[in-house]
Parts: sequence; C-alpha cells; structure tokens
Amino acid sequence: MTSNGDSPEQLTLLRDTVRKSRTKEPAEITTTLPVARIAVDVSLPHLDRPFDYLVPDDLAKAAQPGARVKVRFAGKDLDGFVLERLDESDHDGKLVRLRKVVSPEQVLTPEIADLCRAVADRYAGVLADVTRLAVPPRHAKVEGEALRCDQPPRPPVSTSRSEWSPYPTGFLDAIERAESPRAVWTAVPGADWPLAFAQAAAVCAASGRGALLLAPDARDLERLAAACAEVLGESGFVTLSADLGPTARYRAFLSALHGRARVVIGTRAAAFAPVADLGLVAMWDDGDESYAEPRAPYPNAREVLLLRAFRQKCAALLGGYARSAEAAALVESGFAHELIADRKVTRAAAPSVHIAGESDIDLARDPSARAARLPSRAFEIAREGLRTGPVLVQVPRAGYLPSLVCQTCRAPSRCATCGGTLRRTGGSGPASCSVCGRPAADHRCPECGDTRMRAAIIGARRTAEELGRAFPGVVVRTSGGDNMLDVVPDAPALVVSTPGAEPVAEGGYSAALLLDTWLMLARPDLRASEEAVRRWFNAAALVRPASAGGMVILVGDPSALPLQAIVRWSPEGYAAREIEERRTARLAPAAKLAELTGPAESVNDLVTRLRDLMPPSAGLEVLGPVDLDEETVRAVVRTPRAHGTTLVRSLKESQSARTTKKNPGTVRIQVDPPSFG
Repeated sequence: MTSNGDSPEQLTLLRDTVRKSRTKEPAEITTTLPVARIAVDVSLPHLDRPFDYLVPDDLAKAAQPGARVKVRFAGKDLDGFVLERLDESDHDGKLVRLRKVVSPEQVLTPEIADLCRAVADRYAGVLADVTRLAVPPRHAKVEGEALRCDQPPRPPVSTSRSEWSPYPTGFLDAIERAESPRAVWTAVPGADWPLAFAQAAAVCAASGRGALLLAPDARDLERLAAACAEVLGESGFVTLSADLGPTARYRAFLSALHGRARVVIGTRAAAFAPVADLGLVAMWDDGDESYAEPRAPYPNAREVLLLRAFRQKCAALLGGYARSAEAAALVESGFAHELIADRKVTRAAAPSVHIAGESDIDLARDPSARAARLPSRAFEIAREGLRTGPVLVQVPRAGYLPSLVCQTCRAPSRCATCGGTLRRTGGSGPASCSVCGRPAADHRCPECGDTRMRAAIIGARRTAEELGRAFPGVVVRTSGGDNMLDVVPDAPALVVSTPGAEPVAEGGYSAALLLDTWLMLARPDLRASEEAVRRWFNAAALVRPASAGGMVILVGDPSALPLQAIVRWSPEGYAAREIEERRTARLAPAAKLAELTGPAESVNDLVTRLRDLMPPSAGLEVLGPVDLDEETVRAVVRTPRAHGTTLVRSLKESQSARTTKKNPGTVRIQVDPPSFG
C-alpha cells in the first residue's frame, strides 16, 4: 500500500493520464501574422536584439504588441515583450514556439518601446535593462480591476495662465496650436512653479493632447499634485511614483496606459509613463541629482524626456530657479529657446542679497566678518527678520558635529579600529566612529598625542542649538534627513535646514542665512560649484522680495564667482560661464564622457578594444585608470561632443565582444555621469 491510500493500479492509471496530457498535440501555428518579434529579458550586450518566435493559434489573440510573454531561450523560460507581429521572419533557421502569454495587457506601447531602444543606445546599455525601468512589475490582482476608461477625459477646471504673465506668451500659444516648442524656463524668485506647470498642462490638455510633468522628489510632487488638483480637477491627472509601492504604482501605470487622464505627474520613475498623444514633457529643477537613475544603464530623466520630445514631436520644458549646464547647452545649441522674464521683473521679485564682509563698512564694524561662521551682520539680519516672519538658516551638513579634528595640530580624528571619521551626535557623551559606531572615549591623536578634539564641521543640529541660545524665546525648527518639514507658518521662527530640505514658508521667509558656503564649494566633485549655486538659488527664491524687506546673507568669500552669481541674481549668466569653462576643460556637456569601473584587467581590456574601434579622427582620450580600492579601478574616456555617438556605439561593441568571449570581470559603463571627481 502507498502512504496516501492509492493502490498500485490507481497510481499506474494516474501516471498514464499525466503522460498523455503532456504529449498532447500542440496547437497549430496561427495563419494571421504567425511570427512574433520578442524583446527577451536578457542583459548580455551581445544578445541585445529582438528574436522571432512562432505564435500558436490559441495564443494569437493575446500575443499582441506590448504584451508580456514567456519564451524558451538558451534552455530556460525567460520573460519578454512582444514588439510586433509579422507575416514572416528573416531568420534562416527553425523558429521556436511562443510558450505563454503572461498577460494580454499591452504594457509596452510602440512609442515607449522605441524610446527604450533610444535610451539604451544613448547610454551604451541593453534594451532589457531599460524596459525594467519603463514598465513596473506585474500585479495580476490590479489587472483584474476596472481601470479602463470608457469616457473621454474631462476638460481642465481652469485654463488660466496667471503664473506665466511675467514671461513671453509664445511658448503656451505654440502648445495651444499643437506645435512642439522647446524651452528652458528660468523662473522669477518666488514663482509658484507647481501652479505654472499645472497651467501649462491644462493648456496642453485643452488642445486634446497629453502632458507629462516631473518633480525631483516626493515633497515637490505633493505640491505639484495639489496644484494639478486645483487646475485639472481631482480626476484630471494620474500620479506615478516609485514611492507609491509596487501595487499602487502598477495601478497608476495602468490608469495612465488606459487613458484615465491626459496628464501624468511623477518623479524619475514616471519618465517612461505611457501618455497617449503626448503633447508636453516638463520637469522642474533638472539639475537635481535625484533624476539620475542608479540602475543600469543609468539614464538621466532629463535626457529621457528630451528624447521623447524629439522622437514623439512634442513640446519640452525644463524649469528652475537656477540653470544647469546641460540646460544652458541646449539654449546655446539652438535645440531650445530661453524663456525668461524681463530683468526689471526679476529684480523686483528677488530679495536683497549680500555677502558677509563684502564692504569696508562690514569689516570696520566686524573685523572677523570674512572668517566668522556667524558674523555680526548675519545676527542682525536674523534679528530684524524675526520681527516680521520666519528666518531660514541653511547649513550644508546634517547632524551635530559630523567631523572632528585634533585640538592642537588639527589632524583629522579617526577611529582606531576602522579608520573612520570621528563625530559627535549630541552635546554629551564621547565621540564615536561614523563608520562602525564604536565610542572613542580613550582617543589620542597619533600625531601629537593630544586627547582633546574640536569641530571641523558644524552640523544642522548643533547650529540649531547655538541659535536657540543666541535667540532665547524664539522657536527653532530643523528640517533635514528623516525630519523633513513641508511648510512652516508665517510666524517668527528660525528654520535650520540642510540644502534641498528647505520647507516653504507661508508668505515667504523674511530673511535667509546661507552658512558655510566654502564647504559646499569644497566638495571633491567637478560639479560642486554648479550644485552649490543651484542649492543657493533654490533657497534664496523662498525669501520675500526686497521691496517687502526680504534679505539673504551668504557667509563666504566675497570674491567667489558662485556667490557673486547669487548677488547679481544671474543664473543664466553663471550657467553660460560654466559651459565655457567645461568646454576648455573638455568636460560634459561640452564633451562626451564615459566612466568605466571594474577590475583592472577588465577595464584595461575594454579600453584596448575601444582604442581599436574608435577612428583617430574621433580624438579619443583616456584618463586613468586610477585605483578605487584593492580590486577596483576607474578609467574615464572622452571625445568631443560631435563624436559622442561613435564613442557610445564603440563602447557597446567592446562590451559585446567581451561578453561573447565570456571574458572574466564585469565593467560598469556610465555615460555622462552625474558627478565626476
């Protein structure tokens, strides 16, 4: 007897039944478009091409372009997308049958498939990696919900253009005429950019076309959603963001796919959103590093939107208080035009900006104004500002005392166990390691033997503590890290924030103190100055106009050009200067760069192959490789911008040759990296 009570005869009958079911005759191949061209989920560069499969008759109806399928590939069942159906294949060999249609939902539309291919080619990547970014993972339960929209999208609640009154009207007029203008928008200080974006989307939606709006983070996306609800109505747009979670994100993706609304808003994850009849793509603060995708092939959402604008012939808008070097290059090349208010309008909206110690009067009143962290004039401005509203204090580093040095010789204080930087997380207790967390109660400087330490950098928490003592009775709020404030009331308070975490003040800040500017400029990154200027413009734009008493004080070197750009309120001028310097130094976006990271032998092999493929006229230059650690090196290759396509194509071919021969070691290729130091 068997353990489950079945007799041997019953088991024999069961085995025969299973064998017959497995050997039943397969379905006939369909006679209508019998070949499916499939993008198989394989990340090997030498296999980055579509493959043809035969479509069985019982799968013919579901296996439509964009559907998810299962195919047999290299002895395994792999995922894929149907790209197109054909009458015949150009493959000479025998074709394999399509195994399964995972879902009939056509999630990879032809426009997005074309965009994914272009992004893969732009970044020396493979299509499979890009489609993973473009199409969220499937959730069968969500597909069963009634997400299809039988009714046409509702018209916008409002078609007002009030936020665009300071600027030339040609851009929105062109969108209304279903044209495809491209613009770099430099917003006036204090502009309500979420409302401006919503109004631009409403103009596009009223013309019968769709719009895609991107914000850099969840806080800005929430502000954009509130503005869109006001202008477009609660059901007039779809929000798509990775922060929604897998299920909610897939639900939002399908809502956009089925045309529940003409407007889609989101963060970086929405750059590939399937918007029908796309008429406008727009993003705010395109220089924000959150737009850089950390997964292969590492595309930037700005480049994805610009590719969409070019390939789908729609309008494009890059907006910000500052201007990135890449945006300046678009204006310089003629790809986009400048959308900027008259200089008088900008100056009237801007606060009064000064640098501590910039005048002889400041130095006469406070001889240490250029060296002090909080010079007397900064205290005076803060005290004056607190009479009428909140005062913003921007501090580059979070924490309490994030870095310590020896009291006597100023040598960096490091952990005796792992070598990490010592820090203090509060006003009491011993210093601890920022890497391993071990306390350093018995620390002694290896250079001079002193046991005392002092702060090398003062963080936001310590700054808030010091200001609380300097202004007794004043409310002190902090914003940064895990404690992010969205809005602060129009009441006297000190708001200490790290860059990018500044909350919006109702009615604007009465004053702003931008401290430790040297620290932001001293970052080991060639983009440090551009990033610092962007952060300072974003903070200063939250301050009331000078006519309403708004004042900004920067604590730093008065001769530093980045600080002078804030004083003159000239983001476009600074960006143009930055482009010129990068052209001289042969850096992006004036040149095409790619960063190669991996084992030394693998990187050297890839560089050798690249040299063989690139023509001498391309001007290929190799920097490095340099050691990153015991096992990893980094090399940078670059060419003039005109030969950028050749460089990227040669990188892809070199990678393909290595993977074809199964050479050991993986080399990470990052084209136009967001940071370079």
